[in-house]
Amino acid sequence: MAITRWDPFREVVALQNRFNTLFRDMKEAESPLTTASFVPAVDIYEDEKKVVLKLEIPGVEEKDLDVRVENNILTVKGERKFEAEEKEENFHRIERSYGSFYRAFTLPSTVDSEHVQASYTAGVLRLELMKKAEAQPKQIKVNVAA
Repeated sequence: MAITRWDPFREVVALQNRFNTLFRDMKEAESPLTTASFVPAVDIYEDEKKVVLKLEIPGVEEKDLDVRVENNILTVKGERKFEAEEKEENFHRIERSYGSFYRAFTLPSTVDSEHVQASYTAGVLRLELMKKAEAQPKQIKVNVAA
């Protein structure tokens, strides 16, 4: 049998920790990421000259897209609207996600945020971010001494 020291404030500290967790969860719930209706899939790849992002957002019109670069963060926001021409009670199944979406990407320091190109074809948003000239690889010729 072990003797434990009684702490009269142990329950108060436990209650305070529960409240802190509750308020932290509420604050996180207000972020744009958690209020988005869906999160579009993205492919990211790079070559020597650029970084490319491809987001799948079929059914989204160009006017409903907002692409920005601010403080070295690329954000893509938009909305896919539900087709109101059909009555909802006639649907057998609705599996596509509708509503707003939000994606944010921190850009590497090698990217030139002034040179971003965006194109939208067949439901895929393609963003090309050019790399800075000093970040592109340079071939160095090796001289062999005879």
